[in-house]
Amino acid sequence: MGHARKIVFLREVITSDAHGEACPPVTRVAVGAIFQNPLAGRFESDLAPLFEIGAELGELLAGQAAAQLGNPPVSYGKAAIVGVAGDMEHGGAVIHPRLGAPMRKAAGGGEAVIPSNVKLGALGTSIDLPLGHKDDPWSFDHFDTMTLCIPDGPKPDEIVMFLAYADGGRPIARCGRGPGGAASGPV
Repeated sequence: MGHARKIVFLREVITSDAHGEACPPVTRVAVGAIFQNPLAGRFESDLAPLFEIGAELGELLAGQAAAQLGNPPVSYGKAAIVGVAGDMEHGGAVIHPRLGAPMRKAAGGGEAVIPSNVKLGALGTSIDLPLGHKDDPWSFDHFDTMTLCIPDGPKPDEIVMFLAYADGGRPIARCGRGPGGAASGPV
C-alpha cells in the first residue's frame, strides 16, 4: 500500500431516483486513501513529493475502483481533503499533475478534464467529489456528485485522496447536452 495508512472503497448501486422512480442501475465506486502529508506544517515551493504520491496511489487504486463497477466507466472525478497542518495546494499537488494518467488508463481513455475538488478539513470532514463524463465535458446528464468522508481522517498532518468512477449518469437525467447537443447551453 505504499504511502497509505488506510484505504476505503465505497460502491453504490442506484436503482431509482429520489422519488422512487425506477431507473436502469447506475453504479458509482469511490476509493479513498489516507496518508501522511510530507509537507505538513511548512511552506515548500517544491511539491514533487506529493506529485509522486498521487501517481503511486493512482496506479495502485484506479484499476481496482474501475473494476468494481461491473460495466465500463463513463464518468470520473477526484478530490482531496488536506489536514489543517497542510495547505490546499498540497491537495492540488496530489490530484492534479500525475493522478489523471492512471485514472484515464483505468477508464479506457478520457478526453475530458477530470472534475475535482480540494479543501482543508479536520477528522471526518466530508467533501463533494464531482463526477463528469470522461469524454464529453458537455454531457450535463453526467454531472453528478458523491459526498465522501473517512471518519478517522485526515489527521492534521495527513491528506485523504479520493478518486471515483461511474458507469452511468444521474438517475433519470433530463438536462441533456451543451453546445452542439440538445437544448442546453454553456454552463
